[in-house]
Parts: sequence; structure tokens; C-alpha cells
Amino acid sequence: MDVVEFPGATILPGFVDAHAHPVWGALEAESGLDLEGAATLDQVCRRVGERLRALPPGEWVTGFNLDVNVFDGEPAGGILEREFPGAPVSLMTNDAHALVVSPRVVEWCGITGREVFDDASRVVVGADGAPTGYLLELQAMDLVLERYPQPPPHVAAAHVARHLRLFAEAGVTGLHAMDFGDPSAAALREIERTGDLPLRVRAAPLVPADSGMDAWRRALDLQGLHGRRWEVAGAKFMLDGTADNGSAWFQHPDCLDENAHPLWRDLDAYRRAVRFFTEHGVPTATHAIGDHAVRFVLDVIGEVGHPERGPHRVEHVESVPDDLLGRFAEVGAVASMQPTHATRMTRADQSDNWSRRLGPERTARGWRIRDLLDAGATVALGSDWPIGHRDPRVTMADAQLRRPVERASVPAVQPDQRISAREAHLGMTRGPAAAAGPGWASGRVAPGRHADLTVLARNPLRLPPEEQATNPVLATVVAGDVIHHT
Repeated sequence: MDVVEFPGATILPGFVDAHAHPVWGALEAESGLDLEGAATLDQVCRRVGERLRALPPGEWVTGFNLDVNVFDGEPAGGILEREFPGAPVSLMTNDAHALVVSPRVVEWCGITGREVFDDASRVVVGADGAPTGYLLELQAMDLVLERYPQPPPHVAAAHVARHLRLFAEAGVTGLHAMDFGDPSAAALREIERTGDLPLRVRAAPLVPADSGMDAWRRALDLQGLHGRRWEVAGAKFMLDGTADNGSAWFQHPDCLDENAHPLWRDLDAYRRAVRFFTEHGVPTATHAIGDHAVRFVLDVIGEVGHPERGPHRVEHVESVPDDLLGRFAEVGAVASMQPTHATRMTRADQSDNWSRRLGPERTARGWRIRDLLDAGATVALGSDWPIGHRDPRVTMADAQLRRPVERASVPAVQPDQRISAREAHLGMTRGPAAAAGPGWASGRVAPGRHADLTVLARNPLRLPPEEQATNPVLATVVAGDVIHHT
């Protein structure tokens, strides 16, 4: 037996990211233009122009992390044509629920504005009936995403492996992948063909909105698919979209008379789908941002109960009224939340698009992690990477500060929702373990549990959040394998 020593270090249960998109995120990060930090249209166009000049003529520029707040009004692709005439440019917004594309992309993809979708996706058109270049939600986005250049399988696997290593270097020993489509299985198998994944991956395939039994059975058939350190266990639903796009489902419309409808037009089909998976022993995770969406999911969970394999989850939970706080514990649903969405996508002065749309009352109910914990809910924290920050130390520090940890001058967003260091760490250890159910034996350092550990230079519970975010990760331990990082 090998003995590995870390004098003076702190050994914790391995950090688990409860909500991430490792395969899609890795491919996007390696091939796309990261627009994080581009706070004005001029800055966005400057980065796009730099990328265009570095590419052969006619090549696509694909980007991600586009901040919708850079637009004066509704996003549109006209600015891309004015700045880059004839260039094919497709930029994904930072919530990953919309694209802003240039007229050349509209032309290449044959988009007319008359498309009809199964769910509430749409192609935005102007007063003349022509597409503006703003595509909302996944089915509309797929008109363009399906045309994106795709890397060969071995290259895709290398991209995924690289980004999983970056997760591990930040202390992550496991993550819950909230999607499982092509090329997930091929990439994970290729990585394990020549070695091991640097962390565990628990994946859930997406069940399309308004789908029927055929789609449900396809997702069911994927359950149990696995490798040495990855498995498919769960089903993902998207009941609504995002508040920034106007596609979340709130009890009352926003100031633009939007954010009042679900993505699933047939709500009985959603109810039947959750019951179908529950009866087949499969826990579900439902994306629900608006208060009406969260209420509906909790009501359905209350009706159908939970499978033995694990509890149902509600993802994001961005704004909820007081009467829903205790409902999570009442029906046993896990609240899966991403603190950096609050701290890095909204502003304390409510000048951001999310806050302006929803108004002061609903903004004040945003990301109520403190209140949910006080109401007895199980809360699992995650990043939503590549939408949110990958580093769990940053996620936990932001959750304590309610502002970006590295920006001391930024006012806190809903400061009454701050949580303690201990609560933040439980949210990335025991919380994800509870969300995964009894088969995921992590979250504690104890006999019978996975030997998944995070080794930090100093005890984070004795540090201020600013120092927690830079506390060196000396090693991650996955299934007893020690991976040194320093």
C-alpha cells in the first residue's frame, strides 16, 4: 500500500459540481470565441473582428458568453452585418438559450422566420417579417448549431479530457452532466480507452419538450450505460427557458409582457413523462427558472413521488415567492442552484436585463439559497459550466459574498441570501450526493464511501471567502487514485 502524505493540509470530501455541461462546454470552449468580460458592443465587435482576421476567408466565427446587456433593446444580428459585411457569425448568449447570428448565417441556414417548433422556441422577426438574427431556445438554435463545424471524434475526446482535467485541478472529483447526447458516449469511451477519467461523471439525457413515448423510451434505454467512472442515471427536462430571453414561466408577465409561458406547451405530457420515468426508477432533473415553473414541478413531484434510486431535482430556481420555500422539503425535491448566476449575471442596482425585466419584487426573490436552507430544503450547488465559473472555490466564495469574489468594490446582490463557508461546502459535497441518491457514495469521508477527496493547503472553514477562492488544491483523489496538482 502506498502512503501519500500532505503535512498541514486539509482533506475534505471531494467537491462535486451538481450542474455542468462538460462535453458541449469543452467543444464550445476549444472552438468558439469566449466573449466573457465583453461589456459593450464595441468590445464584442473588437473580439469578433480579431477572430475573423485570424481565420481563412469564409470561415465561421462561433462565440459564446455573449452578454445581452450590451444591446440597447432586443438583440439582433444587424450590427454584425454592419461591422463585418457578408461574414458568417453566430454568437451564443451567456445563458446558452439564444443565438445572435449575422444575415449570412440566416441565409446559409435557410431561416425564414416562418418556422414552427414543437416547443416555445422561436425565430424573432422584425416589422417586415424578416428574421432579425435572434433565435430563442434550443429548437430554433438547432437550425444553426447543426451547421457548426464538428471536430473528429478523437479531437473531441481530447478537448473533453483537457477540460475534465481542469475541473479536477480545481478540486472537483465528480460532476453531474445535465446533458448526454452526441458525442458524449464516444468521447468518454475514447478517454477511458487509454486511461481513466480524472473525475466521476453522472449524466442525464435531455427529454425534449412536448415529446412523446418514443423519445421517453430512448432516454430510458440510455439508463445504466456506463464506463469505469461515468454513468447515465437520470433524465433532464426543460419546463421553461430563461428570464433574459423572456422564455421563463412566471405567474405574471414581465415588463415586456413576456416570461409568462412554459416551453412545454402540453403540460399534461410533462406530467406523464415525469410519472413514466418515476415508475421506471429514474430520477428527473427539471430546468425551472420562473416561479410558476417551479410551482408546477413541485406539484408534479408531490403527485408522483420519487423513485428509490434518487430524488427528483429542480434546476436553477431563480426567483420564487415565500410560499414555495417550504414546499421543497415538503415534497422532498432537491434545489440545484448556481450562485455565480446571481453574482455575475445580475447587478445590485438592478440595471441588468434580468432585473429590469422582472421588476424589483421578483428580483428581490432571486437565488434564495439562504432562505431555502432555512426552510429545510436540500440544496446542491453547481456551476452550469461553461455558462458559469468552473472553479468550485469561486462558486462557494461567491455564495458567501453574493458578489464576484475577486471584485471587492462590487455591491452584493441580495446580501441577505449569503450563506456560511460550511453551508457552501456542504452544498458541493453532501448536497450533490443527496441529489444523486444512495448509489452515489460520495459527500462524506467515511467507511463505505467512495475514496473521493479534495486536498487543500489550508482549512477553508477558517479562511475568509477571498482566501478560500485561491486556497491551493494540492491533490484530488478519485476512487483512491491520488492526482497531484502541485
